[in-house]
Amino acid sequence: MASLPANVVELTQALVRIPSVNPDGDPGTDGIGEEQCALYVADFLRASGAEVTLEEVEPGRPNVIGRFPTQGGAKPRILFAPHTDTVSVGGMTIEPFGAELRDGKIWGRGASDTKGPMASMLWALHEMRHEIPSLPVEIHFVGFMSEESAQLGSQHFAKNHGRYDLAIIGEPTSLKTVFRHKGCLWADVHTTGVAVHGATPHLGENAIVKMAKLITALDTEFRQSLAEASGEDEWLGVSTINLGMIQGGTRSNIVADSCKLRVDIRTTPGLQKAGGALALLADFVQQIDATACITVASEAFHLDTDPSNSFVQKLIASGASLTGAPWFCDAAFLAAAGTPAIAIGPGSIAQAHTKDEFIAVSDLEAGVAFFKQFLSSLAR
Repeated sequence: MASLPANVVELTQALVRIPSVNPDGDPGTDGIGEEQCALYVADFLRASGAEVTLEEVEPGRPNVIGRFPTQGGAKPRILFAPHTDTVSVGGMTIEPFGAELRDGKIWGRGASDTKGPMASMLWALHEMRHEIPSLPVEIHFVGFMSEESAQLGSQHFAKNHGRYDLAIIGEPTSLKTVFRHKGCLWADVHTTGVAVHGATPHLGENAIVKMAKLITALDTEFRQSLAEASGEDEWLGVSTINLGMIQGGTRSNIVADSCKLRVDIRTTPGLQKAGGALALLADFVQQIDATACITVASEAFHLDTDPSNSFVQKLIASGASLTGAPWFCDAAFLAAAGTPAIAIGPGSIAQAHTKDEFIAVSDLEAGVAFFKQFLSSLAR
């Protein structure tokens, strides 16, 4: 690194200017993959005194890991863990990688989700670099690749690096402690038909028409069944379904012999206790169309971390009140592997993934102050 940024604003700008778009779907740019962002973070971590390794999870897509020095014997381990990838830049109305500083805000893809929160974490660690070795905990950092699709980075890390005493996942939570969040099931509903000439549709069977019946039922009866099965969660509300994508047929003059509907079900702990989203969905679809089938595209776990955890209590005492979230993040995969995990960071989720994404400078600075306060509290 030729020269360090002068402050958290310059660090955020530097990170936003590095394209690191997740390649899944339509990235909207050639600037895909996390490697260049990971390399920059690696240089910053080294300049802050950390020992750094890069672990390639997919070709050209590494996790970046920094371990800060520590004095004394065995200590509890705390992990700071934002992600280095962003969503697509398609449809943005501002320069995605411009990182313009205007109206007290930094504008660009990832400013809110989650390069701004990552910068606040990194800058706090940098400013505390001389105090960290004497803290009664070990401090590690990881920048996860692929959080925005499939969470490959956190799954790889959880499998290979053992349990931590707390993982602090970087997300824009308005500096509240997200200790519970929903899980997510992406599943494909498939209907089949018999293809014939479009001029004689009565001789065939149209998979799209069969799917239309299912769509109506899923959007009404199944939506209600989900809510009833999950119950009203104090922090998360009820489980929900979104009908997100549909594909069917091959030509307008051929009766469609196949149709696929992608659904997105956000799940609460209560739904899991009631048998899970997949079983409920499969049973419902079979009742409507016995010839239809379900395949799973991906599934992420819900998060339900014990708020009485002593380190979570330190976060609360530092001013980060508890909250829940309807979205999911890397925290769930670490928690599933035995690491208590929460999500926290400056900025609002309302700005994430937007066409004119931004984060306020005041929020970044508040984030640095908060993480420094938390680190300092560990010594007391």
